[in-house]
Amino acid sequence: MDLFGVPGAPRSDGDGDWAHEPDRLTGTAGPETDLFLDPASAYVKLSAVRLTVPAPEGDFQLSARVSVDFDGTYDAGALLLWADETTWAKLCLEFSPQREPMVVSVVTRGHSDDANNVIVDGDATWLRVSRRDGAYAYHASTDGRRWNLVRHFSLGEGLGDLRLGFAVQAPMGQGCTATFTEITFTPQRLAELRDLA
Repeated sequence: MDLFGVPGAPRSDGDGDWAHEPDRLTGTAGPETDLFLDPASAYVKLSAVRLTVPAPEGDFQLSARVSVDFDGTYDAGALLLWADETTWAKLCLEFSPQREPMVVSVVTRGHSDDANNVIVDGDATWLRVSRRDGAYAYHASTDGRRWNLVRHFSLGEGLGDLRLGFAVQAPMGQGCTATFTEITFTPQRLAELRDLA
């Protein structure tokens, strides 16, 4: 079995469920689920529902159109890189405290950071994660064709057990459902980090 064209057995973690159909993946997170290691407090929560497969060797790109049934603050659907409980990164379509959908990225290396990007018009956008020369790039798009760089980062060396996939969270709510469509995986190097095409 494979998921979005990456061979390997999918693994589900966290509090929630997944439904896998030929043209879509739907994740439903349970109440008060999150994926965050607060840099300024003892808040640690790793309960967001996650569906991952082993990341392939070398460069790759994974993209999807992400739509979220927003209700509670910080409800989100995300693309996820996962090495272990203290080394991971997510690119989210997330509901802000101002009740606006936003592209948000979090990189965790011992503690999580939290970086807001653009406000999204509506409840869906395209997200992409790429590995390029051992580092990672997050991009977002309003149409799935023209991409804007959100973040370029490293997760460190020796990530032999890195996994790649999806996550859904509802940190302050009673649950959240996110749907991933137009899922595309390609084991190819991203040509240019800031190329909009």
